[in-house]
Amino acid sequence: MKNWFKKNNDKEDFEKKDWQQILLKSHDYKKTFYYNQKNNIRFCFTFMSTLIDENILHQSALPHLQEKDFTTLDDIKKILPIADVEISDDPSIIEQKLFNGYVMLTMENEEKRFAFIAAQKEVVRSLTIPEIEFSVIGPKEAFVESIDQNLNLIRKRIPVKELVIENLSVGTISKTKVAILYIDGITDPENVNTIRQRIQDIDFDEITDSSYLVQLISDNKHSLFPQMLDTERPDRVASILAEGKIAVVVDGSPHALIAPTTLVEFFNSFEDYLLNWHLASFFRLIRLFAIGFSILVTPVYVATLTYHYELIPKDLLNTLISSRRVVPLPPILEALILELTIELLREAGARLPTKVGQTIGIVGGIVIGTASVEAGLTSNVLLIIIALAALASFTTPVYRMGNTIRLLRFPFLLFAELWGLLGIVYCFCIMMTHLIRLTSFGRPFLEPLYPPRLVDLKDALIRLPFEKQRMRPEYLRTEQPVRFKKKKAKAVKKDIDE
Repeated sequence: MKNWFKKNNDKEDFEKKDWQQILLKSHDYKKTFYYNQKNNIRFCFTFMSTLIDENILHQSALPHLQEKDFTTLDDIKKILPIADVEISDDPSIIEQKLFNGYVMLTMENEEKRFAFIAAQKEVVRSLTIPEIEFSVIGPKEAFVESIDQNLNLIRKRIPVKELVIENLSVGTISKTKVAILYIDGITDPENVNTIRQRIQDIDFDEITDSSYLVQLISDNKHSLFPQMLDTERPDRVASILAEGKIAVVVDGSPHALIAPTTLVEFFNSFEDYLLNWHLASFFRLIRLFAIGFSILVTPVYVATLTYHYELIPKDLLNTLISSRRVVPLPPILEALILELTIELLREAGARLPTKVGQTIGIVGGIVIGTASVEAGLTSNVLLIIIALAALASFTTPVYRMGNTIRLLRFPFLLFAELWGLLGIVYCFCIMMTHLIRLTSFGRPFLEPLYPPRLVDLKDALIRLPFEKQRMRPEYLRTEQPVRFKKKKAKAVKKDIDE
């Protein structure tokens, strides 16, 4: 006994093994020895103190191991009131278990076997309301940085055995947990295999957020358009899983990824499903108009004033001439100055603390806008147009697509300066060609517009009533295309007083 105790305290013995030699350099690597008086057996705990809850170790494990009778590691499972206890003889998993919050238990009479006791320390923030996808009505829960907490929020909304959760580890250094969620019997296995294979093929050292996966596994990594939809709402994830899509949850990220997806989904808010279908369709159309307005209004202004004066009505032309009478810059420079000013205000407001950022955005916009007009650097008409375009771009429900919309205005401006309205049409054709060729995990990104599928239009540009949405999206190739059976409603009898 004494020889075993001395041998395991010897630092030279540890240095024979690479993983122990490295761990000895860390102050949070602990190795403690204890003694069971009933059977005269010494045992050892090895753990990372920053990753475990020592209350679990000292209150739920140690008293039982010191006072109860046991002779082998197999007896540990019987005497410990902890469900997650694993016995193994594979030394290669020691490092993985230690850094996942397990305590390794070794005994003097079984030096080649190990028991791993779960004692993870959970350091997570409490649930908060959605900040990016906020809705006036509906649930007010948002994902947090703990993958287990996020999976709990999804599980309680889909309490069925068909909901499958596959766990993967990504990152050669970070060893980040990644969960793939889908409903067995509904989701197309080909889609699941594609996403699983791409995640497994990732060769990257550190994955700290779901945004890394978006850039690493998308079909076209150089496209401005995101090909995976991210959301912070567990109710939205539950909804898309029922449609036959796949969700990817990354440990440390408060956003879940949804795939495959289409372009029109980036302009749909989850609150659309919580409103009457008339209102939801109206708001969607307003959103789509606002996006087009945000991209095209400034390039059309530049093209018209540069090449196409004859298109401007006489009354409006007088207004434009008077507003630009003292402006020494051509329309393209005037527009670029204001566009870049708006982008600077956006970035300053986003990077500063919340209260200061709001003040900078409001005060900076008013002061700079007024001063630029009075100084004669820009016209008041263009200032109004730029402000409306910036306001319209904020109607995009998904932040990633909002950034894409912000950037798209600049190539349209360049083409408008070069060839006028023809340049705008040419730039639009280039964008549409790219979108037609773009796919999301092998599925057409522009569906149901191209290829045209009338069945899927029921929840695209407008939202029809729920009773009209019996079929799941065709492009997903689900195993169960029908969501619910059509039933005839019984006629309501009139009240006797009517």
